[in-house]
Amino acid sequence: MSEDSRLRVVIVGFGPVGARLCEELLPVVKTGLIDLTVVGAEKEAPYNRVLVAEMTVDRADAASITLHDPQESVNAGVRVHLGTRVIGIDRASRQVEMSTGESVPYDRLVLATGARANVPTLTGIDRPAFDLSSLSRAGSGAIGADPVLPMGVTVLRDLADAERIRAAVQERARIIVLGAGVLGLEFALLAAKAGAEVGVVHHGATPMPRSLDRGAGIVLSRALRASGVTVYAHSRAEAVAFRRDGDSTRTFDALVTADGNYVRGDLLVLSCGVGARAELATMSGLRTATGIVVDEQLRSWTDEDVFAIGDCAHIVVRTAETDGLTRLPGAPSGLIGPGWRQAEWLARRLTAEASGVTLPSAAPTERDSVVMLKSDEIDVTAVGDVDVDVWESPLPDEPAPHRHVAEWTDPQHGRYLKLVTRDGILEAFACVGMPRTSAELTLLYDRGSELPADRSLLLRFDGADDGVAASADPFAPTSTVCWCNGVTVQRVEDSVAAGSDTVACIGRDTRAGTGCGGCKPRLAELLERFASAEHVASAEQAAPA
Repeated sequence: MSEDSRLRVVIVGFGPVGARLCEELLPVVKTGLIDLTVVGAEKEAPYNRVLVAEMTVDRADAASITLHDPQESVNAGVRVHLGTRVIGIDRASRQVEMSTGESVPYDRLVLATGARANVPTLTGIDRPAFDLSSLSRAGSGAIGADPVLPMGVTVLRDLADAERIRAAVQERARIIVLGAGVLGLEFALLAAKAGAEVGVVHHGATPMPRSLDRGAGIVLSRALRASGVTVYAHSRAEAVAFRRDGDSTRTFDALVTADGNYVRGDLLVLSCGVGARAELATMSGLRTATGIVVDEQLRSWTDEDVFAIGDCAHIVVRTAETDGLTRLPGAPSGLIGPGWRQAEWLARRLTAEASGVTLPSAAPTERDSVVMLKSDEIDVTAVGDVDVDVWESPLPDEPAPHRHVAEWTDPQHGRYLKLVTRDGILEAFACVGMPRTSAELTLLYDRGSELPADRSLLLRFDGADDGVAASADPFAPTSTVCWCNGVTVQRVEDSVAAGSDTVACIGRDTRAGTGCGGCKPRLAELLERFASAEHVASAEQAAPA
């Protein structure tokens, strides 16, 4: 095929989602149907940001969280530009301008620019603005760049952040985490276990308010304190106080809250969520909201040659009603699993377009994703809206089936369970301190299976007398093990049979465990089970007749 007939695809962003799209396109790149260019702002190979916190306590290194070797793409014929920013899009001539001064033409442009850590409004810290007016004043230097934070203040988003925090943990420093979301709490627990003095400051009544109701939050808060993490609830941060060190360097000294409290520390870690890196799209005239606005085909509302995936993509079905809205519903998912599924679907679409065959239907609609707090000390799993009153009565005009709520709590032992069902089907749940129950519920939710009529049977999974049979067989071949990558038990068994003898090997072969990491204990359990089965089978075959 001549070069002129190839579909020219440019991917802006070489993080986990951009790298997955690149990997999925490699077979068609090798056939010559697609001419692919990838531009990544970081110099490093793509890595899993979700697992960066583990590097701060030496549970992981850069090699273990690397997702893709860029040389593999180069060998396949992809042009890879690392440490390079795209600073402009000329949509009329369909070219992107890079920070090197080079321009790259495209037929299809994919924005996989991801997200940056939010910098909250605090006196003492400059908070950048990303509206069109502010970006126009700042110029191209604001595109893809991160704000410069004062000494002693950091976010936890990239490898440099991890190294900075790692030094503080090793020094047993006093670390203040602002924010009580899942990633901030995971880091706080890791750092406390490693010997650092850790405090978590948040303005709500309980941690993880987006995922947990008040009951689950209270039990989690108690568990955090029992694990050595000081929790400052109802503390709205207003300012950062600094001290002058011996060399007159201004360094973080304390977080000042609305009630006048000084929460002193050596390092402040901002864990206040993320925001889409949409400034390139904004400055290029593409419609943006909380992200780059795309339709169910992941195609920009503004330009049919531009697509967006991952943390920067704000998917809104375009209708006459939504088209006229100033404020659009929804937001980017912020989770790695949906981003990967978008990348895989878009790869199929681009491959079909390059091949001249029928395009696939719309990208898969995502259900609410299961949120897991990964910790040796605390097990938390939640999905859906659990902020429902347990005594809620069905509304007179509510259509059947009605919603039902069940709740159990044992604060003394750090256990809590809340179930929201509709016609017996699990719609949402929050589970704290009950790992076996949460695993069963996750399987039931994934399959859309009906719960037992007597919900209290579920409590026995984590009891000393576990005599109840699982209603969803965790070892069934079709049971999902890794929700981020959609890996089943059968796929893991096949990997073990093919020679994978560690969780890391299974991850390299199947991608299981390379997302949020919450399935690694389950992978270890399956590895032991299937490895033992292989050993028994081999011994039986070797035995004399």
